Amino acid sequence: MGSIAIRNIGELTTNDPRSGDGPLGRRSDAGLVVADGIVAWLGASRDTPAADVAIDAGEGAVIPGFVDSHTHLVFAGDRADEYAARMAGEDYDGGGILRTVDATRAAPTASLDRAARSRLAEMRSFGTTTVEVKSGYDLTVEGERRLLDVAAGLTDEVTWLGAHAVPPEFAARRDEYVALLSGPMLARCAPAARWADAFCDPVAFSVEECRAVLSAAKAAGLGIRVHANQLGDSGGVELSAELGAASVDHCTYCTAKGAALLAERGVVATLVPAAEFCTRSRYADARQLLDAGVVVALATDCNPGTSFVTSMPLVIALAVRELAMTPDEALYAATAGGAAALRRDDVGRLSVGHRADLVVLDAPTASHLAYRPGTPLSSHVLCRGEVAWSRGS
Repeated sequence: MGSIAIRNIGELTTNDPRSGDGPLGRRSDAGLVVADGIVAWLGASRDTPAADVAIDAGEGAVIPGFVDSHTHLVFAGDRADEYAARMAGEDYDGGGILRTVDATRAAPTASLDRAARSRLAEMRSFGTTTVEVKSGYDLTVEGERRLLDVAAGLTDEVTWLGAHAVPPEFAARRDEYVALLSGPMLARCAPAARWADAFCDPVAFSVEECRAVLSAAKAAGLGIRVHANQLGDSGGVELSAELGAASVDHCTYCTAKGAALLAERGVVATLVPAAEFCTRSRYADARQLLDAGVVVALATDCNPGTSFVTSMPLVIALAVRELAMTPDEALYAATAGGAAALRRDDVGRLSVGHRADLVVLDAPTASHLAYRPGTPLSSHVLCRGEVAWSRGS
């Protein structure tokens, strides 16, 4: 693995106050060198050591690679008609998941893999260097394991989401499906996953059902994540704190008491404003969470029904416009916040010794990510110290 020097950086964001000024560790007129997959040096541009490859940032900004900690990349089928219906005034009720389940069950594994890799390539072009990928669109023992195996070819951050919806064959036998999740499906899927997730909401699973599944998963050695409070105050926020979840995702309906509990227990609140944008739903109250001391992450929630979005810059723009986050708060949430949601300390920042995941922007400051929504600003994306994407390549 060769070394790469990046010079003439107009604004470098490190997310490490020890490596620069302010809480985001900013430096101007900077340079850095990556070698053996890590950041080996950073300092003034004029002092940048020689390397095997040189990149001139052209006074553009450099930021840590985005950490997208909530996605559903492995699926088949299309639900554009649902989007059109919602734009015409229909409410989102969560019912479309089973349409994707039908399509995914019928799809060959090779087709699922190709489609998921295509979505991941889109994410790379926008600057995402770490991504979490869930199962949840088959809901059978062997089918869920198949989706996890596909996900494992994309990322180390693989999440089993068997408790995504109750499949039609168990519609009148919910207790039996929860028992299947907590027993045979968990046993088959746990070796292929790092995380377990459950959808705790009025249209999905109750607190008691989620507690049974997630407690069994925790006992099996999996980390815990929770889809919660997307469509109502389901009690999922409190459950995530009770179980010591790494993150609770959506949090559209969260009380001040719930926010205080998340801060006390160190549970990251992962917000997905593209889902609210695509469903015309209310947005989460990011200010309430931040003011309570909760670590906030931002993620795409990329899925075929409610957020077919692969762009973290779009998510940042929505967070600034609709969640009243500052551009710096949104950037931190999309990088270091996502890393915290995945319990990672090697990504989401650019200190010496950390993994060399970064984005060179064709813009003078990182604030242009929110200022110019929809504009492709990445010029180079490095992942593990190698160029994973560059404009014109």
